[in-house]
Amino acid sequence: MDYLSSLNNIMFRKESKRKRVSSYDRTGGNDDRYYIEPNKKMVIADIKGAGIINHIWMTHQNGDFIEEKYSLRKIILRIYWDNLDYPSVEVPLGDFFGMGHGICKNFVSAPLQMSPQDGKALNSWWPMPFRKGAKFEIENQCDLRLILYFYIDYDEYESLPNDMMYFHAAWNRELTIGHDESKFKDHNDWCFGGNNVTGDENYTILEAKGKGHYCGCNYNIHNLNTSNLWDWPGEGDDMIFVDGEHWPPNIHGTGTEDYVNMAWCPTQEYNAPYHGLILGGDDNWKGKITYYRYHIQDPINFDKSIKVTIEHGHNNNRSDDLSSTAYYYLDSPSRPWKKMLKKEERLPVDEELLSRFGKIENVK
Repeated sequence: MDYLSSLNNIMFRKESKRKRVSSYDRTGGNDDRYYIEPNKKMVIADIKGAGIINHIWMTHQNGDFIEEKYSLRKIILRIYWDNLDYPSVEVPLGDFFGMGHGICKNFVSAPLQMSPQDGKALNSWWPMPFRKGAKFEIENQCDLRLILYFYIDYDEYESLPNDMMYFHAAWNRELTIGHDESKFKDHNDWCFGGNNVTGDENYTILEAKGKGHYCGCNYNIHNLNTSNLWDWPGEGDDMIFVDGEHWPPNIHGTGTEDYVNMAWCPTQEYNAPYHGLILGGDDNWKGKITYYRYHIQDPINFDKSIKVTIEHGHNNNRSDDLSSTAYYYLDSPSRPWKKMLKKEERLPVDEELLSRFGKIENVK
């Protein structure tokens, strides 16, 4: 039986029932949205039985159609499988749909898209199987009331095969602490010097235990360096440790732009099905950058565990604001590998944040 549709099999009959949960107005009117008050949670879908979610669309506003700053970082999406009391997906809303920094922007990839107007229409095409049920929860940590529109489209089945795994998504954010440039002989040595022969200081995109496969990530860099010298933040090698490997792992890369299938310190924005550069940064790679790399054709399998890491600058010399969302499948539902940060710890670094919460020590 074909459970998922593509141009290769769209002509074959599917043995399923098409279903949808949406925010339509149950009175028959046109108030087709849910309202979630500040600091409140709402279960927006509670599906019973077996099925596969194959499309999610969402869009939102705050208050009286005001866009609250960084609302996409303040709103949390959680997805629970098979009536369990812990989520397998727990990610800030904007990050889940493919872009960090608490902002949205038009882009197109195979599994995730932000669509007009101005990227405010959030779409996911990740297939998400479940056997006993699926529950979607939204937590509004904004200061204003959340206005949410959504579709959750799925196919209902009598049962699913035993080898069909559960979708997971996990978010991380770290203000990385690099190496003091004054201890290097010059700026060039800081950019390229030192030897990383353990991977211990790398930024971690994902840690997971069990049997499954890693399907990629979006990866966000906020370049916090104030130097006017050459300031490319992407000399970090990806290192993916499978089933308890020690350094060097079998999957060892050559640089950040290489991991996302690009070259030569790119700034040109580019969207392909499985890799792209949504936000290219400012002059000298300052400011905010967003990449994605989705292992759809080449998922990375593991039998016991996986740890997906990347250097923050060569030899982890740089101090930047990094965040990522990892997408992966496991044989059974599991909690995200890291506890969700508090709202003030999730917000992007800017002058307003620094004034409210004080100096962040590793911001240069």
